[in-house]
Amino acid sequence: METRTDVLVVGLGVTGAALCHELARRGADVVGVDRHEPPHGLGASHGRSRIIREAYFEHPLYVPLVQRAYELWAELEELTGAVLYRRTGGLMVGPADGRLVTGSLASARDHGLPHEMLDAGAIRSRFPGLHPEADWVGVFEPRAGALMPELCVRTLLDLARGHGAVVHTGTSVDDWRVVDDGDVVVGTSAGTIRARRLVLAAGPWMNAALAMERGPALQLPFAVERQVSHWFAPGPGLHAFRPDSCPVVIWEYGVNRLFYTFPDLGHGVKAGIHHEGIPADPDTVDRVVGMGEEQRMRRLLDAYMPGAAHTALTAEVCLYTNTPDGDFVIDRHPQLEQVMLVSACSGHGFKFAPAVAEVVVDELLEGGSAFDLEPFRVSRLL
Repeated sequence: METRTDVLVVGLGVTGAALCHELARRGADVVGVDRHEPPHGLGASHGRSRIIREAYFEHPLYVPLVQRAYELWAELEELTGAVLYRRTGGLMVGPADGRLVTGSLASARDHGLPHEMLDAGAIRSRFPGLHPEADWVGVFEPRAGALMPELCVRTLLDLARGHGAVVHTGTSVDDWRVVDDGDVVVGTSAGTIRARRLVLAAGPWMNAALAMERGPALQLPFAVERQVSHWFAPGPGLHAFRPDSCPVVIWEYGVNRLFYTFPDLGHGVKAGIHHEGIPADPDTVDRVVGMGEEQRMRRLLDAYMPGAAHTALTAEVCLYTNTPDGDFVIDRHPQLEQVMLVSACSGHGFKFAPAVAEVVVDELLEGGSAFDLEPFRVSRLL
């Protein structure tokens, strides 16, 4: 049996879910497939909370995209009544000449973003749970906060279905090819799907999805990295880690070495090291978090958020899919214009999903986007 559709989206993490929603909302006939049952904890779109921030230390070019994402997340909340975003404020803290502070400050200044510069004393006074080094500084941005990833994915998929999208979960892709009439024919465990356009948004499975092309497959330098998030219960009677008195924080604790923390949003204080993980295969990755990993996280929290890591609650593995330069890939396949690649977010892509979906759908349905995609082209990696 063969199904026909305008667009087939492979991968239904937050990006794929947002793509299905945006395509269906605009009237396209769309099918989405995922080998698992999203939202799930096996890829990159999970973890109970994800930071959304505007003073983007990675590069100022991301700021307009994340600003549009803020608008779209708010529209989704208004439409559904779901609470997808929790505003806490955000602090980027570390050495004044470090990449984190200088990059955040550059984005804030370039785009006229509300922000404050705080020295270590001011940070400790305003946020008593935070104990930066005496010579560190922070960039505080009031609009930063947390997105709820599982709820975001579920909401987007529900809305996509409501607009007529067909969603196949527990469905694997076996192969795909472009045929003579220009369609893309995809073999799946649920049957053959023929689409005018194919969007690969497979996250950690992106290398595998590319390799399924019949014929010479495109090879890109995507590297999957094992990451660990931890949750801890603060010490008895400590209120400094509640969201009304503690922001989301990114800490530069060594040269280009970062970890992140969340206030207790109901599941304990969340913390994790950003990058520094080991290479991984998404199908064979070790999902058991070792005691040494917990102890390393505890040492950082004991140093900079004393009392936050009183009792370990849980920990889970997440997967980053990295490009060599840390920037996204949003582009057409270099040999096959019917195929769009939307992946490799390098550990900082969740917050952008609805804005990225809007840009991609503009490309697919309108022939181009007003947003400059040049920094995200595949050609830079070839």
